[in-house]
Amino acid sequence: MPKAKNSIGGNNGDLFKHDICEIDPDTAKLIELEEDRQVRKLILIASESIAPDPVRQALRSVFTNLYAEGYPALRMLQDPTLELADYEEQMAYHRRYADRRYYKGTEYADFVESLAINRIRQLFANSRVADHEMFANVQPLSGAAANNAVYEAFLDPGDTVMGLALTHGGHLTHGSPVNRSGKRYKIIPYEVSRATGKLDYDKMIALAAEHHPKMIIGGFSAYPWDIDWERMRAATEAAGD
Repeated sequence: MPKAKNSIGGNNGDLFKHDICEIDPDTAKLIELEEDRQVRKLILIASESIAPDPVRQALRSVFTNLYAEGYPALRMLQDPTLELADYEEQMAYHRRYADRRYYKGTEYADFVESLAINRIRQLFANSRVADHEMFANVQPLSGAAANNAVYEAFLDPGDTVMGLALTHGGHLTHGSPVNRSGKRYKIIPYEVSRATGKLDYDKMIALAAEHHPKMIIGGFSAYPWDIDWERMRAATEAAGD
């Protein structure tokens, strides 16, 4: 792509005054092309989703300028949503006691994150677990990093793990040889039936009885059917202690 001419000048302050079409027409054009591609084409990738305009408006807000490492004050996480809207009260407390962030200038980020946490907890609350008994992490986090944390918590390098094969709908972190999971652990992949496209639970149970995995992964990246958790439990029982 030929380099576009920039007629704005060399003052860094210009970046804050002009539209991207003026500052960087190349990137602006690519954004336009990508918007058109997403309208015209449907590509089913499990880890992608279409963000509505209000979500994208929030993501491109001034909050992206912050480095908000840490978490909001516990007091804010324990408050109902209605009290979070009382900015004067919350800010008075913040000015007196500060919060758990590592850097200053994040007081309003605390409100946004606390609001999101409260909404998530209310969404998943049920007759057995009340919202105030839950914890929700709404900070951006790769699922791969979360899976790595589970491996490190429950396994030692070299332990045997069973996971759905990548080409059958599994995930890279479920034992692919190009991923750290496949390099650090002994992976026994199970598969879906080529005749039905559904998990072959009989073979899964047989593999568990033969290899005695320390962990069996029961989540997938691309599998459209309901999971028979009773059969999955039978596989764990077949694996033994």
